[in-house]
Amino acid sequence: MEKKKRLSSLKQYPVLMAFSLFFIALFVLDMATPDRAYSEMENTTLSQRPALTQFTAKGLNSYFTAYTKYVKDQVFGRDQWISLQSMVETTLLQKEQNGGILLGKEHMMFPRTFGLLSSEERTLPKNTSAVESLCQRYPGKVNVLLAPAASDIYPENVPVNAPLLDENTYLDQLSAAVQAAGGRFVDVRDTLKAHKDEYIYYRTDHHWTSLGAYYAYCAWRDVQANAGEWTQEILCGNFRGTTWNKVPLPTVPAEEITAWYQHPTRHVSYNNGQYETESIYERKYLSGSDQYAVFLNSNQAQTVIEGSGKNGKLLLIKDSYGNTFSQFPVEDYAEVHVLDLRFFKGDVAEYAKENSITDTLVLYGTQNFVSDTTLSAAASIVKA
Repeated sequence: MEKKKRLSSLKQYPVLMAFSLFFIALFVLDMATPDRAYSEMENTTLSQRPALTQFTAKGLNSYFTAYTKYVKDQVFGRDQWISLQSMVETTLLQKEQNGGILLGKEHMMFPRTFGLLSSEERTLPKNTSAVESLCQRYPGKVNVLLAPAASDIYPENVPVNAPLLDENTYLDQLSAAVQAAGGRFVDVRDTLKAHKDEYIYYRTDHHWTSLGAYYAYCAWRDVQANAGEWTQEILCGNFRGTTWNKVPLPTVPAEEITAWYQHPTRHVSYNNGQYETESIYERKYLSGSDQYAVFLNSNQAQTVIEGSGKNGKLLLIKDSYGNTFSQFPVEDYAEVHVLDLRFFKGDVAEYAKENSITDTLVLYGTQNFVSDTTLSAAASIVKA
């Protein structure tokens, strides 16, 4: 009789019962589901179960803080919950900003940048000075190319009144500095804008596509574009990049990654021969979350690519924008040497001398150039 009364009283609160059953079921599923070390969708590592090592106030506080993050990272159906949250915020609440990403027209996702950070106001002049010094040391042999952000090429797709860095001011200043120092600034803004109706930037990633990189290559080489000279192979059709990882909306279509080549195989050596292969496309990444890493085996400190040209050696100093770009100059030079100064700790000038470098191209995304601290830190660049 007493049990029937308790059951009857509980039935008077159906919402409470539903929530209670939901959280009990979620708890059981959490306990039954193995912990994950990595989230493929978010492209990030997940917290693991912490250990209580100190029975002190500070130790307990650290433990419960870490445990809260662990529960949040390992909750059952985490990927689905994140997608649902993004859907609710963007579809029902009509939010145009989410997770530091601006949700634009044509399914384009733009990193939100209010302006230069105080640290970037210090870094940008240092990077400009480093590039100037490189141009002065090797007059007539240094080219500088900064890839504009997609928001600069597609301002009409950016949400109205969105906070974005005006890149043009900094690009104009760098152009003047490079040319005054004896270098050549390759301004690709007009070139890319002339082809903006084509697929030159990913919608779900901050990088340019192979087609966008090809048009930049043509501007650098000062040649007419002729896509028919190149074999274009679709490497995958399910790509969603770093901006999508922050706002994983299932309604945003997946994209294609395409390889462009005239010779499908060529010898590539990474990090002074630690790993050697016969292609610049590392296809193992196509089945994972970081598919853009198919180009040049992600970001490596030092790479040497066998070229199809008879003469000349190019030194490509780059960030990740250069990975896609590297497909093209390998047809012009006998060798292409690629340095990523975020990881390369050697003497750049000495490297150029030892390897008989004939030409140098500094290629960065503009937003990376203003914030990267390793370019100016590579002291060998600015030594006389």
